[in-house]
Amino acid sequence: MTSGPEADFARSCVPSITSSGRRTSLLTADGVRIDAVHTPRRAPSGTPADGLAVVLAHGFTGALERPALRRAAAVFAQRAGVITFSFRGHGRSGGRSTVGDREVLDLAAAVGWARALGYRRVATVGFSMGGSVVLRHAALYGGAREGRTDAHTDTVVSVSAPARWFYRGTASMRRLHWVVTRPTGRLVSRLGLRTRIHPEDWDPVPLSPVAAVPRITPTPLLVVHGDRDPYFPLDHPRMLAAAADPATSALWLEPGFGHAENAAPRELLERIAAWTAERVAEQGA
Repeated sequence: MTSGPEADFARSCVPSITSSGRRTSLLTADGVRIDAVHTPRRAPSGTPADGLAVVLAHGFTGALERPALRRAAAVFAQRAGVITFSFRGHGRSGGRSTVGDREVLDLAAAVGWARALGYRRVATVGFSMGGSVVLRHAALYGGAREGRTDAHTDTVVSVSAPARWFYRGTASMRRLHWVVTRPTGRLVSRLGLRTRIHPEDWDPVPLSPVAAVPRITPTPLLVVHGDRDPYFPLDHPRMLAAAADPATSALWLEPGFGHAENAAPRELLERIAAWTAERVAEQGA
């Protein structure tokens, strides 16, 4: 399962108004409908981060309605407009999850929508599976590549992401592989986790997160990981950081932090939001 061509990323349809902002359905380049919400900035305007949107990419089995992602969105909305969305196979979005492969198209649609709304700068912040997606998205839609598109990102934050595919070194990841690769596991995921998984193996295997990182330069990159992460040990963030340009990247190893948006404390989210706004200000947003 591989991502498709870079074209027609975000065609919005079925817009509505929610208590938090505007809700819409985005159509990805491969024809999957993605549920998305725009939350306008809540803080007073007039700071250097005006014109910034942050697109939040949740982890596997997450969705835009989940409390952890809404909590993160509320923090980032103090500094920027926020786009949240549900990856394919999650929540109200269509399709089936490819566990980080074609999800790059979902993120591209969300970034394209942010730019269509008038935001001059867009930062992508991803958690776990979403953390791997923001890395690959930045490599495929901008960074060191020529011909940047409306789906490119200006700043990247990857939280609790894997560095390499097919990792089974922890009990949590062995359980996850069972869920993804076995028919019974996919049934459990659909009924118990409300996540619909595509039954086919990747063909070809997509660009790995660690291979994507060098292609992100010169886009600013922050890698965040907890020393209590039950899925990916610290060699994963260290591999990502080693592959990055030290002049444009940073690595935060967080004591006591577990995994992804569900475990992220408010203080950490606030620091990430501040770092993101500072990087945007340095780019002259």
